[in-house]
Amino acid sequence: MNRLPAALFIIDIVKEHIAVKEAKRLNIPTFAMVDTNANPNEVTYPIPANDDAATSIDIILTAVCNAIAEGLKERDQEAHTDKQEVFEEENNKSKYELVETEEDSETSKKPKRRRTTKK
Repeated sequence: MNRLPAALFIIDIVKEHIAVKEAKRLNIPTFAMVDTNANPNEVTYPIPANDDAATSIDIILTAVCNAIAEGLKERDQEAHTDKQEVFEEENNKSKYELVETEEDSETSKKPKRRRTTKK
């Protein structure tokens, strides 16, 4: 990894006690499923759940993954909207303005003829 993660998600803090300590030392926020056999004060955001049951893990991880996907989608939409607004503002700040004069409107009504020379 080139940089530290923004957050750490841990399933069983008793088994992954080294990861919890390292995250604390590096000031990385931790989200963790905390069972009755663990201390919830060791993590930043404890999620009370049974970390031994596969169904419980699946439900929690599905909810977390859906929330992350939704947040990323909203962030991308906001970034796209911001870029589009900046692009429109830049295009509206043109140095030149198109103005139709009376001469232009009159000449556009008349058919244009070219002179040609015969050989």
